[in-house]
Amino acid sequence: MMEIVEKRLSELKHPAQNVRMHSQKQIKEYCRSISKYGQTKPMVIDEDGVILIGNGLYDALLAMGRESGSCMVKAGLTEKEKKKLMLADNRIYSLGVDNMSVFDEIIAELDGDFDIPGYDDDLLNSLIADAGNVDEMLAGYGIVSDEDRAGMERAGERYRENEAAFEQGAEEVRPVPQNAPVPQDGQGDASPSGFSAGAEVTPASAENVQDAPAERLQRRFIICPRCGERIWL
Repeated sequence: MMEIVEKRLSELKHPAQNVRMHSQKQIKEYCRSISKYGQTKPMVIDEDGVILIGNGLYDALLAMGRESGSCMVKAGLTEKEKKKLMLADNRIYSLGVDNMSVFDEIIAELDGDFDIPGYDDDLLNSLIADAGNVDEMLAGYGIVSDEDRAGMERAGERYRENEAAFEQGAEEVRPVPQNAPVPQDGQGDASPSGFSAGAEVTPASAENVQDAPAERLQRRFIICPRCGERIWL
Protein backbone atom coordinates (compact mmCIF):
# COMPACT_ATOMS: atom_id res chain seq x y z
CA MET A 1 0.00 0.00 0.00
CA MET A 2 1.35 3.41 -0.94
CA GLU A 3 2.05 5.69 1.99
CA ILE A 4 1.51 9.39 1.33
CA VAL A 5 3.41 11.76 3.57
CA GLU A 6 3.51 15.55 3.84
CA LYS A 7 6.94 17.02 3.11
CA ARG A 8 8.23 20.56 3.38
CA LEU A 9 9.07 21.87 -0.09
CA SER A 10 12.35 23.24 1.24
CA GLU A 11 13.42 19.62 1.83
CA LEU A 12 12.83 18.63 -1.79
CA LYS A 13 14.97 19.23 -4.86
CA HIS A 14 15.04 18.62 -8.60
CA PRO A 15 17.17 15.75 -9.93
CA ALA A 16 20.45 16.65 -11.59
CA GLN A 17 18.95 15.48 -14.91
CA ASN A 18 15.26 16.03 -15.63
CA VAL A 19 13.86 14.65 -18.87
CA ARG A 20 10.71 16.78 -18.87
CA MET A 21 10.90 20.54 -19.42
CA HIS A 22 8.10 22.64 -17.93
CA SER A 23 6.98 25.83 -19.65
CA GLN A 24 5.60 28.85 -17.84
CA LYS A 25 2.23 28.10 -19.44
CA GLN A 26 2.22 24.60 -17.94
CA ILE A 27 3.16 25.88 -14.49
CA LYS A 28 0.38 28.47 -14.71
CA GLU A 29 -2.16 25.75 -15.57
CA TYR A 30 -0.84 23.57 -12.74
CA CYS A 31 -1.53 26.47 -10.40
CA ARG A 32 -5.07 26.83 -11.76
CA SER A 33 -5.69 23.15 -11.16
CA ILE A 34 -4.32 23.22 -7.60
CA SER A 35 -6.41 26.30 -6.81
CA LYS A 36 -9.60 24.59 -8.03
CA TYR A 37 -9.06 21.01 -6.87
CA GLY A 38 -6.06 20.96 -4.53
CA GLN A 39 -3.11 18.61 -5.02
CA THR A 40 -4.67 15.53 -6.62
CA LYS A 41 -1.57 13.33 -6.93
CA PRO A 42 1.59 12.98 -4.87
CA MET A 43 5.12 13.78 -5.92
CA VAL A 44 7.37 10.71 -5.96
CA ILE A 45 10.69 11.26 -4.22
CA ASP A 46 13.64 9.17 -3.06
CA GLU A 47 14.81 8.98 0.52
CA ASP A 48 17.01 12.04 -0.02
CA GLY A 49 14.15 14.27 -1.19
CA VAL A 50 15.08 14.14 -4.91
CA ILE A 51 11.94 14.41 -7.00
CA LEU A 52 11.59 11.48 -9.39
CA ILE A 53 8.02 12.21 -10.55
CA GLY A 54 6.22 15.55 -10.21
CA ASN A 55 8.82 18.24 -10.88
CA GLY A 56 6.29 20.49 -12.61
CA LEU A 57 3.88 20.08 -9.70
CA TYR A 58 6.68 21.02 -7.31
CA ASP A 59 7.41 24.22 -9.29
CA ALA A 60 3.71 25.13 -9.24
CA LEU A 61 3.46 24.65 -5.47
CA LEU A 62 6.49 26.89 -4.99
CA ALA A 63 5.00 29.53 -7.33
CA MET A 64 1.81 29.53 -5.26
CA GLY A 65 3.77 30.10 -2.05
CA ARG A 66 2.93 26.72 -0.58
CA GLU A 67 5.25 25.41 2.11
CA SER A 68 4.54 21.69 1.84
CA GLY A 69 3.20 19.05 -0.51
CA SER A 70 2.03 15.43 -0.51
CA CYS A 71 4.76 12.92 -1.41
CA MET A 72 5.32 9.21 -1.82
CA VAL A 73 8.81 8.05 -0.88
CA LYS A 74 10.47 5.39 -3.05
CA ALA A 75 13.45 4.23 -1.01
CA GLY A 76 16.15 1.71 -1.90
CA LEU A 77 16.32 2.39 -5.67
CA THR A 78 19.68 2.39 -7.42
CA GLU A 79 20.66 5.42 -9.47
CA LYS A 80 19.97 3.45 -12.65
CA GLU A 81 16.50 2.44 -11.39
CA LYS A 82 15.69 6.05 -10.54
CA LYS A 83 16.60 7.18 -14.06
CA LYS A 84 14.55 4.37 -15.59
CA LEU A 85 11.56 5.27 -13.41
CA MET A 86 11.73 8.91 -14.55
CA LEU A 87 11.97 7.87 -18.20
CA ALA A 88 9.14 5.34 -17.87
CA ASP A 89 6.77 7.80 -16.19
CA ASN A 90 7.21 10.43 -18.90
CA ARG A 91 7.05 7.97 -21.77
CA ILE A 92 4.03 5.93 -20.61
CA TYR A 93 1.98 9.13 -20.16
CA SER A 94 2.84 10.31 -23.66
CA LEU A 95 1.64 7.01 -25.20
CA GLY A 96 -1.98 7.86 -24.38
CA VAL A 97 -4.27 9.21 -27.13
CA ASP A 98 -7.36 11.36 -26.66
CA ASN A 99 -10.68 9.84 -27.68
CA MET A 100 -11.98 12.85 -29.61
CA SER A 101 -15.56 11.60 -29.88
CA VAL A 102 -15.78 11.33 -26.07
CA PHE A 103 -13.97 14.68 -25.76
CA ASP A 104 -16.62 16.32 -27.98
CA GLU A 105 -19.42 14.72 -25.96
CA ILE A 106 -18.03 15.99 -22.66
CA ILE A 107 -17.43 19.49 -24.04
CA ALA A 108 -21.03 19.60 -25.25
CA GLU A 109 -22.30 18.42 -21.84
CA LEU A 110 -20.42 21.26 -20.10
CA ASP A 111 -22.80 23.68 -21.85
CA GLY A 112 -20.25 26.49 -22.21
CA ASP A 113 -18.69 26.22 -18.73
CA PHE A 114 -15.10 25.97 -19.95
CA ASP A 115 -13.10 26.98 -16.88
CA ILE A 116 -10.86 23.92 -17.27
CA PRO A 117 -7.19 23.99 -16.24
CA GLY A 118 -5.01 23.23 -19.25
CA TYR A 119 -7.55 24.64 -21.75
CA ASP A 120 -8.40 28.14 -22.94
CA ASP A 121 -12.15 28.66 -22.87
CA ASP A 122 -11.87 30.80 -26.04
CA LEU A 123 -10.27 27.86 -27.82
CA LEU A 124 -12.99 25.44 -26.72
CA ASN A 125 -15.68 27.91 -27.81
CA SER A 126 -14.01 28.26 -31.20
CA LEU A 127 -13.89 24.48 -31.61
CA ILE A 128 -17.62 24.26 -31.06
CA ALA A 129 -18.26 27.17 -33.42
CA ASP A 130 -16.07 25.61 -36.09
CA ALA A 131 -17.90 22.31 -35.77
CA GLY A 132 -21.20 24.11 -36.32
CA ASN A 133 -19.88 25.87 -39.40
CA VAL A 134 -18.61 22.59 -40.82
CA ASP A 135 -22.00 20.95 -40.24
CA GLU A 136 -23.71 23.83 -42.03
CA MET A 137 -21.35 23.60 -45.00
CA LEU A 138 -21.66 19.83 -45.24
CA ALA A 139 -25.44 20.07 -45.15
CA GLY A 140 -25.41 21.82 -48.52
CA TYR A 141 -22.48 20.00 -50.05
CA GLY A 142 -23.29 18.34 -53.38
CA ILE A 143 -26.79 19.83 -53.62
CA VAL A 144 -27.53 21.17 -57.11
CA SER A 145 -30.60 23.22 -57.95
CA ASP A 146 -33.01 22.01 -60.64
CA GLU A 147 -32.02 24.98 -62.82
CA ASP A 148 -28.30 24.23 -62.54
CA ARG A 149 -28.90 20.53 -63.14
CA ALA A 150 -30.90 21.27 -66.28
CA GLY A 151 -28.18 23.62 -67.51
CA MET A 152 -25.47 21.03 -66.96
CA GLU A 153 -27.52 18.43 -68.79
CA ARG A 154 -27.95 20.79 -71.77
CA ALA A 155 -24.23 21.54 -71.75
CA GLY A 156 -23.54 17.80 -71.77
CA GLU A 157 -25.89 17.32 -74.70
CA ARG A 158 -24.15 20.09 -76.63
CA TYR A 159 -20.80 18.49 -75.91
CA ARG A 160 -21.99 15.10 -77.14
CA GLU A 161 -23.45 16.72 -80.26
CA ASN A 162 -20.11 18.40 -80.99
CA GLU A 163 -18.27 15.11 -80.44
CA ALA A 164 -20.61 13.37 -82.90
CA ALA A 165 -20.14 16.20 -85.41
CA PHE A 166 -16.36 15.87 -85.19
CA GLU A 167 -16.59 12.15 -85.76
CA GLN A 168 -18.64 12.79 -88.91
CA GLY A 169 -16.32 15.58 -90.10
CA ALA A 170 -19.12 18.15 -89.95
CA GLU A 171 -18.39 21.70 -91.07
CA GLU A 172 -20.65 23.49 -88.58
CA VAL A 173 -18.28 23.08 -85.61
CA ARG A 174 -15.90 25.95 -85.97
CA PRO A 175 -12.55 26.24 -84.17
CA VAL A 176 -12.00 29.30 -82.02
CA PRO A 177 -8.81 31.21 -82.88
CA GLN A 178 -5.93 30.93 -80.41
CA ASN A 179 -6.10 33.47 -77.54
CA ALA A 180 -9.70 34.36 -78.44
CA PRO A 181 -11.48 36.11 -75.56
CA VAL A 182 -13.47 33.88 -73.27
CA PRO A 183 -17.26 34.40 -73.70
CA GLN A 184 -18.76 36.17 -70.69
CA ASP A 185 -22.35 36.61 -69.51
CA GLY A 186 -24.45 37.83 -72.40
CA GLN A 187 -21.66 37.15 -74.92
CA GLY A 188 -20.71 34.20 -77.07
CA ASP A 189 -22.59 30.95 -77.25
CA ALA A 190 -24.51 30.51 -74.00
CA SER A 191 -26.73 27.69 -72.89
CA PRO A 192 -30.14 28.39 -71.26
CA SER A 193 -28.59 27.74 -67.84
CA GLY A 194 -26.13 30.57 -68.25
CA PHE A 195 -23.18 28.33 -69.11
CA SER A 196 -21.22 29.67 -72.10
CA ALA A 197 -19.69 27.15 -74.47
CA GLY A 198 -16.47 27.60 -76.41
CA ALA A 199 -13.37 25.93 -77.76
CA GLU A 200 -9.69 26.74 -77.82
CA VAL A 201 -6.95 25.43 -80.13
CA THR A 202 -4.01 24.03 -78.17
CA PRO A 203 -0.68 24.53 -79.99
CA ALA A 204 0.96 21.79 -77.94
CA SER A 205 -1.49 19.30 -79.41
CA ALA A 206 -0.89 20.59 -82.94
CA GLU A 207 2.83 19.93 -82.57
CA ASN A 208 2.24 16.33 -81.56
CA VAL A 209 -0.43 15.40 -84.10
CA GLN A 210 0.58 15.14 -87.77
CA ASP A 211 -1.88 16.45 -90.37
CA ALA A 212 -4.76 16.48 -87.90
CA PRO A 213 -7.73 18.73 -88.72
CA ALA A 214 -7.74 21.93 -86.68
CA GLU A 215 -11.17 21.05 -85.25
CA ARG A 216 -9.80 17.91 -83.62
CA LEU A 217 -7.12 19.91 -81.81
CA GLN A 218 -9.60 22.04 -79.93
CA ARG A 219 -10.12 21.89 -76.19
CA ARG A 220 -13.79 22.40 -75.47
CA PHE A 221 -15.12 24.11 -72.36
CA ILE A 222 -18.13 25.78 -70.78
CA ILE A 223 -18.13 28.95 -68.66
CA CYS A 224 -19.61 28.73 -65.16
CA PRO A 225 -22.28 31.47 -64.80
CA ARG A 226 -21.48 31.91 -61.11
CA CYS A 227 -17.69 32.25 -60.99
CA GLY A 228 -16.76 32.79 -64.64
CA GLU A 229 -14.25 29.92 -64.58
CA ARG A 230 -13.73 27.64 -67.57
CA ILE A 231 -14.83 24.05 -67.04
CA TRP A 232 -12.85 21.93 -69.49
CA LEU A 233 -14.75 19.11 -71.15
